[in-house]
Amino acid sequence: MATKYIFVTGGVTSSLGKGIISASLAKLLQARGFSVTIQKFDPYINIDPGTMNPYEHGECFVTEDGAETDLDLGHYERFLNRPTSQANNVTTGRIYHHVITQERQGAFLGKTVQVVPHITDEIKRRLLLLGQSGEYDIVITEIGGCVGDIESLPFIEAVRQLRWELGVNESCVIHLTLLPYLKAAGELKTKPTQHSVRSLSEAGVQTDILVCRSEHPIPVEMRKKIALFCNVKVNSVIESLDADTIYDVPLLMRKEKLDERVINKLKLPHRADPDLDAWKEFLGRLKNPTAEVNIALVGKYVELKDAYKSIIESFIHAGAANECKVNIKWLQSENINAENVASFLHDMDGVLVAPGFGERGFAGKLEAIRYVRENRIPFFGICLGMQCASVEFARNVLGLKDAASTEMIPDTPHPVIDLMEGQKEITEKGGTMRLGAYTCELKRGTKAFSIYGKSKISERHRHRYEFNNKYLAAFEEAGMIASGINPDTGLVEVIELPEHPWFVAAQYHPELKSTVLNPHPLFVKFVKAAMNYNKSN
Repeated sequence: MATKYIFVTGGVTSSLGKGIISASLAKLLQARGFSVTIQKFDPYINIDPGTMNPYEHGECFVTEDGAETDLDLGHYERFLNRPTSQANNVTTGRIYHHVITQERQGAFLGKTVQVVPHITDEIKRRLLLLGQSGEYDIVITEIGGCVGDIESLPFIEAVRQLRWELGVNESCVIHLTLLPYLKAAGELKTKPTQHSVRSLSEAGVQTDILVCRSEHPIPVEMRKKIALFCNVKVNSVIESLDADTIYDVPLLMRKEKLDERVINKLKLPHRADPDLDAWKEFLGRLKNPTAEVNIALVGKYVELKDAYKSIIESFIHAGAANECKVNIKWLQSENINAENVASFLHDMDGVLVAPGFGERGFAGKLEAIRYVRENRIPFFGICLGMQCASVEFARNVLGLKDAASTEMIPDTPHPVIDLMEGQKEITEKGGTMRLGAYTCELKRGTKAFSIYGKSKISERHRHRYEFNNKYLAAFEEAGMIASGINPDTGLVEVIELPEHPWFVAAQYHPELKSTVLNPHPLFVKFVKAAMNYNKSN
């Protein structure tokens, strides 16, 4: 069977949930036995989101092969339980960079390089790339931004051309739109949806299926009106109501028969009904917890929850695995000091110190770690959280008062965290960190080994600084051990305090590999430790 292509566009407003709809549709098709992947095309000119402030774009999701990508790729992986790659996220910046590089090399034989055909040809090439691998029956492409934006125009034009070239029944366009509810009028309004579909039509792309986000059920008469004005069949007007959890959306879309509409449009073979038993089981555990814990997330970007999206979702997966509701208390690390730390953390069942870059909020993270170490509260550190745990231990246990990371204090006399050797000559910021999957070996008899149940693991990284091995012997003598080491470089990957009930910190990002069907063991066991702490107090 030739690969079929689904294009998901959005209109009226951003943040309608194109990523969740794409992931939910992919889940339904995968549950029917099709091989599916999803890619995200972003209209911004950055090469990737790696250099963006998390407040600007939420978290930066890192793939196995080391690509810094949009956070929607995290949703794709969590729903499909399959890793994504560099090919799954393409930006305008990457497209133009490639075309300009080709032009400089003389690839266009002196021709004038233009948006059409050169930019659109490159977009089309990338749209088809995953499909040509032979691995997938269906490729879903989410086009970022809103229809009508200047930035999105080349992508929409490429979709128009590609649909024409692919032929009938080889592609499908799903347009996600908003039906706003006017309180004063007491009704939903369809006009924004009509205008959005018209904009898409003016660009030469006809919508096949309309997914309408709404806070209220859409009456049948309104569906008929939308179908009439937007040139779609009535049964292709899909209602997407606000859900309790994003993990409800596949079941809601199944109820609305979104997957059936797509199968009919693409003339796909009708395979068995989707097997969603494991998914429903997960939802059952998620919605019927038998326990509850309060976990503090100490970070510097807590005002924007999307900055820690994968961590939040990992707690949802781990909570369901433990049949436990995880309440996250968001703590801005800048606000924490020695005087008030107890008031923030004394009633917590666990504390996670989050990743991040830069000096802001560093001191507050150290205070939080000191408090949980001394008061034996379960602690989990990720990336900078692991580095902070090392600095805190060096200062308050080893007595190295000026110990620090050279990221925060370049001329510190005790650089327990230092710039990696390979990073010292690098001046460019984008895509130059230690990125992607690396092997780690866990020492037998350690907590890390018991958590994973094996000695060799692979985890994803995103950092420039590392634990300085010159201090390792002193740390281990004082009671903090390196339980995970990279076998090729000797870099410390995991540290822990064996005398503490649960004190584990990792240089890598375990949250990037947690999925609905495979919750990450570190999160599962951390939530379990928080439950045990809660019971014993």
